[in-house]
Amino acid sequence: MKGSSVWNLKGTLFFFHASMTIMISYLPVYFQSLGLTGTEIGILMAVGPAASILSQPFWGFVSDKWKTVKKILVLCLSGALAAGFVLFQMEEFAFLILTMFIFFGFLSPGGGLGDSLSQKIAMERGVSFGSIRMWGSLGFGSASLAGGYILDWIGIGHIFAVFAVFLTTAILFSMTAPDSRPSAKPVHLSGALKLLRNPQLLLFLAFIVSISLTHRMNDAFIGLYIVELGGSESVIGMAWFIGVTAEAAMFALSAYWMSRFHPLTLIAAAGAVYVLRWGLFTLAETPAMILAVQATHGIAFAVFYLTAFQFIGRLVPKEFQSTGHLLFISVFFGLSGVIGSGIGGVIIDAGSVHLLYQVMFLISLVGFTGALLYRRYYMRRSPDSFSNS
Repeated sequence: MKGSSVWNLKGTLFFFHASMTIMISYLPVYFQSLGLTGTEIGILMAVGPAASILSQPFWGFVSDKWKTVKKILVLCLSGALAAGFVLFQMEEFAFLILTMFIFFGFLSPGGGLGDSLSQKIAMERGVSFGSIRMWGSLGFGSASLAGGYILDWIGIGHIFAVFAVFLTTAILFSMTAPDSRPSAKPVHLSGALKLLRNPQLLLFLAFIVSISLTHRMNDAFIGLYIVELGGSESVIGMAWFIGVTAEAAMFALSAYWMSRFHPLTLIAAAGAVYVLRWGLFTLAETPAMILAVQATHGIAFAVFYLTAFQFIGRLVPKEFQSTGHLLFISVFFGLSGVIGSGIGGVIIDAGSVHLLYQVMFLISLVGFTGALLYRRYYMRRSPDSFSNS
């Protein structure tokens, strides 16, 4: 039963991230098919992350308070399915804004809750967190490839049907997934608010934004960039499949590379790969060139996200692990998504998607510099922790 339960958690991650593929990869294309402008698409793509800024820490705190991650995960996924049905009946811009906010208020915490639960289960069972988390990447990659061909066949207007199949399956798996052993310490709101006065945590989250901003811009607009270069929905799916397959491989091998270097050393290295990645994107002239560069997504994101996610555990008390995890994710995917989608849409309207990637290259340079500076700051405060750096 223990092995079966872990596989149910892996199944939850696989199908949840498969459903997220449809939203991240094809939602901008769907909105474009409704006749919305680049600025309007940018605003809508910013609404989801805006909702996650509030919902991620909220649901993380609730899971710590109620001492159950699994039940809150099931609740959020079920709410997202219901809200998604309403969202895809809407065509008026004002109604789309409202329903997008509600939809992502439930959907976005699913990833953070799933990852938080996975790390806790990995620690309890003595297995690698990456070996569980990789199933989310496999689901994302598989669905990006299959989803592109399916939507080419049935049309982008049927995007909700594909999404609903994946999310419903995730809900079924989550109902039989394991729950983590709760901390014995009581959890109060005052304790959670103290996290916001932790200087090491705040500085860490601040420099995270400068790197994750470019990541989220790419999430929102890579599909439009491929279309601008002459590609189709199936090419978008192939691009995601290549990137996320490389990501899953990095997660699977995490037990071998994570222990060799300090997390902040790995985060800085990932920042350097982001600089290289966006630099190569600015040189792309065909969709094939985008596909060739996509393998760098696996290195950049997997190393950055996995090490940053686990490093958060060093900065927050054990009883607030889920709150800390979802606070990190609200910054990485939420705050960065709001800024990235909003600014990205304006840049596209003012110039092109190519111009956007040139801006992303410059921002990533700032993020890489911030990673180096934070590493130096942390090393001075905790020099013993860098014995394996």
